[in-house]
Amino acid sequence: MSNSKTFSNNLFALNKPLIVAVTGASGVVYSIRLLDFLLACGQKIELVFSNAALRVFQEEHDIILPINDSKEKILQALNLPESRTDLVNIHKSNDYGASIASGSYPSMGMIVIPCTLGSLGSLACGLSQNLIHRAGLVTLKERRKLVIVLREMPYGHIQLKHMLALSEAGAVITSASPGFYHKPQTIQDQIDFVVGKVIDLFDLDNNLFKRWKVDSLNSSQA
Repeated sequence: MSNSKTFSNNLFALNKPLIVAVTGASGVVYSIRLLDFLLACGQKIELVFSNAALRVFQEEHDIILPINDSKEKILQALNLPESRTDLVNIHKSNDYGASIASGSYPSMGMIVIPCTLGSLGSLACGLSQNLIHRAGLVTLKERRKLVIVLREMPYGHIQLKHMLALSEAGAVITSASPGFYHKPQTIQDQIDFVVGKVIDLFDLDNNLFKRWKVDSLNSSQA
């Protein structure tokens, strides 16, 4: 019995989900691309949207998320494969009883993409005002990777202090700042650059963007 239980736990540990939180900053397209990539890779996802994020989806993409409907309907609205609902759990932002609200629920970490400056401040100050904040604080206290993807600019003194506080607590602070050395031709190239860099932080293989000098390195090793 004990051997069977140990095997089961180890098997679960090999398939830990990644928590993805979407808040109400401009740039929710980054979250759509991230989810698309993760689902294509077969990665399990714990997904939560803030109320403000729902409005941004409508403002920026004319997407009305049927948040109280089935997972299939939500994925369909985001133009994501409905057949992969087995990989996704979607939580309401006010559900403090959700699995991701507890540190005993295993995950490989959490990405807040995009992250509002308000959510940044709540996390930096330890305020648990919704499930996103709670899950982020749990991620930090369990010493798991928390990646914050900011898009707003400029940053004021208060926001810079909040970034420093979270960085000192163990979070990784990133910004949706696409590069240009890969000679992007489309907006999608820029979106993929940002999402690819975020995915890199979890050591997940991806070829979403052209890496600096990688081609020359491969040719010199041939």
